[in-house]
Amino acid sequence: MIGDHTIPAREVPLGGIRQLTVHRTLPSRGLPTIGPWCFVDHFGPTSSTMTVLPHPHTGLQTVTWPITGRIRHRDNLGSDVILEPGELNLMTSGDGVSHSEFSVVDDDLPADMHGIQLWVALPDAARHGPAAFEHHPDLPRAEGQGWRATVLVGDFGGVRSGATVHSPALGVELRLQPGTHDLPVAPAFEHGVLAVDAELIVAGETLAHRDLRYLAPGRDTIRIEVEQAAIVMLLGGEPFEEELVMWWNFIGRTHEEVARAREDWQAQAARFGHVDGHDGAVIPAPPMPDVRLRPRRRLM
Repeated sequence: MIGDHTIPAREVPLGGIRQLTVHRTLPSRGLPTIGPWCFVDHFGPTSSTMTVLPHPHTGLQTVTWPITGRIRHRDNLGSDVILEPGELNLMTSGDGVSHSEFSVVDDDLPADMHGIQLWVALPDAARHGPAAFEHHPDLPRAEGQGWRATVLVGDFGGVRSGATVHSPALGVELRLQPGTHDLPVAPAFEHGVLAVDAELIVAGETLAHRDLRYLAPGRDTIRIEVEQAAIVMLLGGEPFEEELVMWWNFIGRTHEEVARAREDWQAQAARFGHVDGHDGAVIPAPPMPDVRLRPRRRLM
């Protein structure tokens, strides 16, 4: 099993998001997943706006968590939702879904965007099912000595989120006061700790702002030390054993499956539907790479 280590954030300019650069930590070389979590993008704080035209997904769930800023989500299922800070959007692609995301900005105020975009890999038993969308305006919260938790996914601190997932998983936003915090976790889970807005010390190791610390299974608490009030994202789950072929916005199991999804998107096939409100504009898929796509593997 891969051991505890730090994953430095890397800057990634996103096509389709005007002037917005994200800090990506997952997937990383040698670690494609933490539990079923397969993608972690941290955006902002920034005055740039999010302008993501309709685009497709397969084989995953998108989890959108704004810390500041409002986002309008529209999809081919007919959803049209304004997502506020402290609320959760969870979209399940199944065999195919498409959606758009745009900042909601008042004309007399500058944009203020800060948040986390995550993907959850769907297991084989769920990835060919129907697409679905959930908006959770009231998530459960837990408190301890010097910490408050909002539970996006799974169980934490004696409360459980109603968000639908298809593999054992945990997703929690923690608000920590200065000091040392011993947080209860499931020993069967591996975990990732994302330093959202400040440097942390995680299990005795310094973690720079925006970096992610991977922690292998086998512990029942995680110690996090902070010198100032801090926001932390805690992710976890049982190690995901299925092989994943990830490319652009698609997750499959083979090169051919991903290539077929791309062809279907370019042809505007029925599996991806239509997102209203954009006059037919979409983000086209990039060309397939010249090499054969292979599953992402863990370094043992």
